[in-house]
Amino acid sequence: MAAFAFTPKIQRPPIPVVSTPTRAPKLRTRTRVSLQPAPTFSDPFVLQLAETLEDSLPSSSPSPLPLQKLRDTSSETLLSTPWPSRKDEPFRFTDTSFIRHSQISPITQPPHSSVLSGISSNTQFPNLVIADGYVVNSANLSELPSGVFVGSLLELSDERIIKRVCEFVCNSDGGDLFWSINGIGAPDLTVVYVPAGCKVENPVCLRYISVEGSDEGSNELPVSNPRVFVLVEKGGEILIVEEFQGKDVKKSYWTNSVLEVVVEQGGKVRHSYIQNQSLNAAHIKWTSVQQESASTYELVEVSIGGKLSRHNVHIQQLGPDTVTDLSTLHLSVGDQTQDLHSRLVLDHPRGYSRQLHKCIVAHSLGQAVFDGNVQVNRFAQQTDAGQLTRSLLLEPRATVNVKPNLQIIADDVKCSHGAAISDLEESQLFYFLARGINLETARRALLFSFGAEVIERLPYSSIKREVESHIREVLAPTLKGSS
Repeated sequence: MAAFAFTPKIQRPPIPVVSTPTRAPKLRTRTRVSLQPAPTFSDPFVLQLAETLEDSLPSSSPSPLPLQKLRDTSSETLLSTPWPSRKDEPFRFTDTSFIRHSQISPITQPPHSSVLSGISSNTQFPNLVIADGYVVNSANLSELPSGVFVGSLLELSDERIIKRVCEFVCNSDGGDLFWSINGIGAPDLTVVYVPAGCKVENPVCLRYISVEGSDEGSNELPVSNPRVFVLVEKGGEILIVEEFQGKDVKKSYWTNSVLEVVVEQGGKVRHSYIQNQSLNAAHIKWTSVQQESASTYELVEVSIGGKLSRHNVHIQQLGPDTVTDLSTLHLSVGDQTQDLHSRLVLDHPRGYSRQLHKCIVAHSLGQAVFDGNVQVNRFAQQTDAGQLTRSLLLEPRATVNVKPNLQIIADDVKCSHGAAISDLEESQLFYFLARGINLETARRALLFSFGAEVIERLPYSSIKREVESHIREVLAPTLKGSS
């Protein structure tokens, strides 16, 4: 019988982290932040990592104001942020020791263009290639409507856009150690700007390529810190597709990515996120969204790769009549951890939200984690919020830990949440077998139909076909083993 754990919605208080007073090493920053004596719970490993990241940044020219502000804030935060352990509630089921015990080395320069020559690019839509955290290539950006900007902050000359970006950078609620590490180590800030009333019809594809990596058996772990900021002004609309992949499927590396999204009044952002990195890699991603009144944010996520993959999603509804829709499919086919931690805060009337989380664990050493928190505060009257998580465990000792959490303070609401964990039902398999269909075909049909509810929400047939093809490829050994 496959193992699973279900945690009730009553959340245990986090276990405090206590350590003996130590004298932390001085954190050298190019931002010349005046540092007070470090708190007694400073983590020497974190401070050393922050110093290494800062030393890896180019110092030839001053950074633009938004990037400087980001680094200043992150440097101050890391002074009192320890490395997370299994004793910390948000990481109770997520073991980050794989990263902690590696020799972390920042990637200090973009890969040579000749290394990227073998990587195919999507010429159908406007796209930007971000390799090892650096913007290295773009295509079809000239097809974007007038006033829309997609590119590097270092190459942005429009002072008005720079000023607007600076208004929001680091103003979002939330963040953790990995958020701050990205803030210090990001060599650039990719900006996606949509002016008021502008509707971008074609999707903008952001393709993240991990090139540098260590070979099997090496303790070295190269880290990249790509960061993207999206600002959609009043009434604007855009579709963004993020694709993460590694150039070598056997390399070890760490991608520590952050995406900040601000959707102003009446704006709409459709966001697709596809993670298909090396099974030896660490992939930690933050998605932080601020939605103003009558705005819409939709996320469709498919995560397949990574030895350790964690997605933190924090969304704030900052006005009434706001719509949030989240759909996720996680697939663990090896010794993998697929983790989704989401937090949705509703503070205003007539908010609407839906969250669907699905995962398939097809390996006895694989595990999935879902910690979803929906917070309906006092003034969020007439809110309609729904949350559902469903998991398939296909092997003995496969594990999933789910914690749907719905906190309601308002009294005029319609809210629901639920969780289901199972293997493929014997009655469904028998239905196929009774009609002469072999077991492998039956299991394939049921697994694909389980994930189809999320995959069908991806934009454009070409993207759907690519995802479906890779899912068939990674599930093939499991299906053959069951026949």
